[in-house]
Amino acid sequence: MKLVRYGEVGFEKPGIMDGDTLRDLSGVIDDIDGSTIGEDSLNKIRDINLNTLPAVNGAPRIGPCVGSIGKFMCIGLNFKDHAIETGNPFPDHPILFMKANSAIVGPNDDTLIPRGSTKTDWEVELGVVIGKSAKYVSKENALDYVAGYCVINDVSERDFQLNLTGTWTKGKSCDTFGPTGPWLVTRDEVADVNNLAMTLDVNGKRMQDGNTSTMIFSVAEIIEHLSGLMTLHPGDVISTGTPPGVGMGMKPPTYLKSGDIVELEIESLGKQRQEVRADA
Repeated sequence: MKLVRYGEVGFEKPGIMDGDTLRDLSGVIDDIDGSTIGEDSLNKIRDINLNTLPAVNGAPRIGPCVGSIGKFMCIGLNFKDHAIETGNPFPDHPILFMKANSAIVGPNDDTLIPRGSTKTDWEVELGVVIGKSAKYVSKENALDYVAGYCVINDVSERDFQLNLTGTWTKGKSCDTFGPTGPWLVTRDEVADVNNLAMTLDVNGKRMQDGNTSTMIFSVAEIIEHLSGLMTLHPGDVISTGTPPGVGMGMKPPTYLKSGDIVELEIESLGKQRQEVRADA
């Protein structure tokens, strides 16, 4: 299933894709969040005859595919070629940082360059949405705790990230730096999460062209590691790292400017498109 949240900011409704048709789920569930993405709830939605659900007319705004996200966890330097392009060794364990939930926006909402920014960058990433509480799980059964997957742009301000003293979170948490969606694609629709093509274009020029097969730590290994440190709850999201081709790694480094168009896609998980503009 491809689950969607649509409507104006703060007033999103739950929906489901029926081919190319968006259908309204608000008569079935209140939202797509930690309370509705457990296996029992997903099975009830699977049993619905989609033809009985009203079609959504027009072209409404698409919101973040998960509402009321609990923890927004991000894994750094998790693609071999990306670690190489940044001049860093492969990490011994998954590198964890947090992105503030106030950064979360819809997949096609504008990206705002924050005041004082000179190094706003892009990162296409695979998002993992937790479907049931996970603590001390092994990598062998870790994927049983996943509700589904989505596309994330881990937008980053490199000067804030590296030079403002402290953790990477400062450069990762500016408003609009977490486009999430368009869909929450349930686990059963993704044949092999460890073999998904990923691309990102800026103004029509291909910048990133990678595959989850080059991740240093697999989705299952990441869940094993994180669940050994903290309980993962339904509705938590893990952004699992980016392939090479970020602006910081170019020679010379290249960063986003007002008016740029960023388009990104992950195989089977959908597309995003953001217009970049300066924050007022």
